[in-house]
Amino acid sequence: MSELASVTGGGLGLEFGYPDEQAYAAALTELVRDQVASKITAQDPTLWGADAESEAAKRLSWVTLADTSRPLVAEISALREELRAEGVDHVVLAGMGGSSLAPEVICATAGVDLVTLDTTDPGQVRAAIADSLDRTVLVVSSKSGGTVETDSHRRAYEKAFTEHGIDPRQRIVVVTDPGSPLQQTAEDAGYRKVFLADPNVGGRYSALTAFGLVPSGLAGADLTALLDEAAEAATVLSTDAETNPGLRLGALLGCAHNAGSDKVVFADLGSGIVGFGDWAEQLIAESTGKNGRGLLPVVVENPQAPGYADAGQDAILVQLGSYDDSYRPASGWGVAVSGPLGAQMLLWEYATAIAGRIIGINPFDQPNVEEAKKQARALLDASDDAGGDDPDLTEGAVEVFGTGFDLSSASTLADALQAFLAAAPERGYVSIQAYLDRHADAEAATLRPALARRTGLQTTFGWGPRFLHSTGQYHKGGHPNGVFLQITAASEQDLEVPDRPYTFASLQQAQAAGDATVLADKGRPVLHLHLTDRAAGIGQLVQGL
Repeated sequence: MSELASVTGGGLGLEFGYPDEQAYAAALTELVRDQVASKITAQDPTLWGADAESEAAKRLSWVTLADTSRPLVAEISALREELRAEGVDHVVLAGMGGSSLAPEVICATAGVDLVTLDTTDPGQVRAAIADSLDRTVLVVSSKSGGTVETDSHRRAYEKAFTEHGIDPRQRIVVVTDPGSPLQQTAEDAGYRKVFLADPNVGGRYSALTAFGLVPSGLAGADLTALLDEAAEAATVLSTDAETNPGLRLGALLGCAHNAGSDKVVFADLGSGIVGFGDWAEQLIAESTGKNGRGLLPVVVENPQAPGYADAGQDAILVQLGSYDDSYRPASGWGVAVSGPLGAQMLLWEYATAIAGRIIGINPFDQPNVEEAKKQARALLDASDDAGGDDPDLTEGAVEVFGTGFDLSSASTLADALQAFLAAAPERGYVSIQAYLDRHADAEAATLRPALARRTGLQTTFGWGPRFLHSTGQYHKGGHPNGVFLQITAASEQDLEVPDRPYTFASLQQAQAAGDATVLADKGRPVLHLHLTDRAAGIGQLVQGL
């Protein structure tokens, strides 16, 4: 690793290092020469090649949001005051991917309460509905207007409001793109307010649009401060200079990827931002993970966690906060990033788009996301009495299913795990996908450091179906070197989706099965563990690792 270099500006600070100074300097010089920063700011769609031009032409308005989103602030504030005057101060957000990840980090960082409903787990949905319904406003947020999870949440809340004598028209607020089916549904139903977002911003770049601002502002976050932070950074991020933090970070990410370091490992070292890695995870994975290339974000619990302190040659280490010399990457690729949330969001958006140019992909499409959705829909449309496959083996509360690797000699859960992990290639990764209640079943998240420690491989953890709208694109379109541990579970009490031929539990299981089918069809090893008893099954897995 070279000696550390640093740049500051726009409220941002970067300290970074790289093992190949010549290659990095050449990439940075080329970015400056080609005026990439100013052309992004001017919304030039030609920067990523002819194949990407049509998509990029309608996905670059995020560069102006620090200014163009200002009129929303007063509108959101007025609605918040109206609701509070009526005793409505419990904000629930029904949204997936870009519609939920930004509001979650904005509100957590601001220290204001927001319930994020980005699940189809019936227990988690039921618990959210039961919590302070008399004080609840539901923000239904979907860019396409057809997100099945969000539509299901809307239907369940509308029924609950009605059953409790609450007029749902006064308690439901919608955020969507102009002309979407959700806009029509909201207007036909007479919902309280419809906010139309800028359609020329993709979901993962929408943090500072209505998708990020409406739920955050209703919850009480300071939106003016957030936009001010982004505005201060915008000037320096648009400059064609080697001191531009966006060019520096984008060049580092792109050059590291092309040198074989394709995992971006995030640890927080006192940034003051809560949950930033979860937001950046979608931005980076969905933007870059395609055509067999891409950067895989790995969010770890702390800098001492497995996957960070012991990261190998395939990892870029990212310190969120001030630089700590204790954590130097074995690969030589590393960066410490400091700055307020609004500035960091804009920085990483610029850097991701720039890295996409260096890697040679279109950072604005998501060609594989729809595959799992199609499989899930097909399973939901299938006959209810279609039986599932028998497990390869059962141990205690865990049923074991495997595909894409040899499970024939396994007679125990430990054998199955061993065979599965043996299928992981060198410098590959393990993806844990938990279709569970992320509050009641939170212990499942301890499987990430346990498996990372055991395998020495970079290991990610995602709650399903939340991750399908985040890292799911990378799993199907990125580097084909992952193995996938999928965990599902029986539900003690299901919950209907009103006026739909499926329940939340059947939707959840169809989403898991659909994604597993797509992964298997692409030759990815999948170990599916179904827990017939949640607490006992999670306990078995934790103890077994």
